[in-house]
Amino acid sequence: MENKTIDPKQIKGWGIDADPKNDPTYPMRDRMNVGEDPDNKHRPTQQPTHQVEKLRSIERPNISAVYGTTVPPQGLSGMIRRLAFKYSENRYRHWLPLIVADRVSVVEGILDDLVHGHVPNIYAEKGYPVEWKHNRTAFIAKMATIGLVTAGVIAILSSGKSEKKSKKKDYLSRY
Repeated sequence: MENKTIDPKQIKGWGIDADPKNDPTYPMRDRMNVGEDPDNKHRPTQQPTHQVEKLRSIERPNISAVYGTTVPPQGLSGMIRRLAFKYSENRYRHWLPLIVADRVSVVEGILDDLVHGHVPNIYAEKGYPVEWKHNRTAFIAKMATIGLVTAGVIAILSSGKSEKKSKKKDYLSRY
């Protein structure tokens, strides 16, 4: 996997707030006696990056100063995430795969729970007991909608099977 890096100096507007005279918060900091300028001398130390794989934007020369994941990209969702980080952050090709990867990760987590003998309590994890207690009308409407859509999908899928069976019986009865 080869990431193309972009020189930050080529990006219009990159580092626009590096000059304290151009920083909109600078006068306020001056009035509040905050002596710290937003320059590299006062930046916090970089978090360690050697523990797990970190995905980074192709627009940045290095990873961001702070990141929040301790879980490396893995499985199908990890493959989708790696693919997304090959594209610029201003493209749908970057953000839409990340959204899909989140949904795939949920399914992977449920399958992982089942493989390890733990049946997830999806009803409680989605917050339905709290919604029943505090927002009963919306909860009933939501469950009715889910029930109607499920019944409609089942009816559509089962009607196609009965037509296929009857056509098959007609075909076989001719011979």
